[in-house]
Amino acid sequence: MGAPAASSAASTGRGKTRGRSGAPAAASATSSTAPSESRGKTGSRGGPSTPAPAAASEGREETSGRSGPSTSARSTALASAAAGVVDAEKIYGKGDSEVRALDGVTIAFERGHFTAIMGPSGSGKSTLMHCLAGLDSLTSGAVYIGDTYLATLSDKQLTELRRTAVGFIFQAYNLVPTLTALENITLPLLLGGQKGDPAWIDRVVKTVGLGDRLKHRPSELSGGQQQRVAVARALASQPTIIFADEPTGNLDSRTGAEILDFLRLAVRELGQTIVMVTHDPVAASYADRVVFLADGRIVDEMSAPTAERVLDRMKRFGE
Repeated sequence: MGAPAASSAASTGRGKTRGRSGAPAAASATSSTAPSESRGKTGSRGGPSTPAPAAASEGREETSGRSGPSTSARSTALASAAAGVVDAEKIYGKGDSEVRALDGVTIAFERGHFTAIMGPSGSGKSTLMHCLAGLDSLTSGAVYIGDTYLATLSDKQLTELRRTAVGFIFQAYNLVPTLTALENITLPLLLGGQKGDPAWIDRVVKTVGLGDRLKHRPSELSGGQQQRVAVARALASQPTIIFADEPTGNLDSRTGAEILDFLRLAVRELGQTIVMVTHDPVAASYADRVVFLADGRIVDEMSAPTAERVLDRMKRFGE
């Protein structure tokens, strides 16, 4: 299931087209590509494959009038990555009030790897995650989850893709208070009309240590236990990729470390792909790779991070 390293730094020569008329014909020639080094402790990442929803064929015209990028652009920029963007631009406002939240970003996220995204406030990290997850659209460029080119999908198809191929972990847990832990874990499957794999769900529950708390409601669980439920919920559908937005932001350091251990374990033991936005150098040190953003561009990457190295790098960017 592992994919070849294909992490790409931000493009320094962005295109001039501003409309969402489709993805660029090719990744920017000025993008630099730096292979990501896997950390030794991560071990084998041969988790179960998750077929993405019906993907739009590269280069074919869709009913929306948009066409996907060429096959060569897709294979060169993203290879067999779990998700990624090519020449991504996101612009808010116009004229003097224009803000470039993303400015020519090209990056791939390898299957079975844990990536942390860091940067100062306003650097574009949350915008990048939202666009990757299909929660927001690019001004120009291409977003992929697996082989699916998101710009060709209808709202209904995007909803289906998020339900089946994407998992979310939020800072605020976002559990349904009237449901038990087990019901919260399986809720996305039920909403999608899926039964799920009982053996997989049992494995996930055991992995995150919730076996004796499945009948408890959120109000009967600690913050750390609630976040474990959120992690299990994200894993339950065996998604192509999980996006975690400051997953330890509401937790004390000890409980936060437990949650990060679970995420690390999900990558190592379950073959999961995780992209996490964080401000915390300690949290970032659990990842295989850290990507640093500033002013909407990727300005640096780090493999095999430590908290000390990440903190030192962030100081250079004024974080």
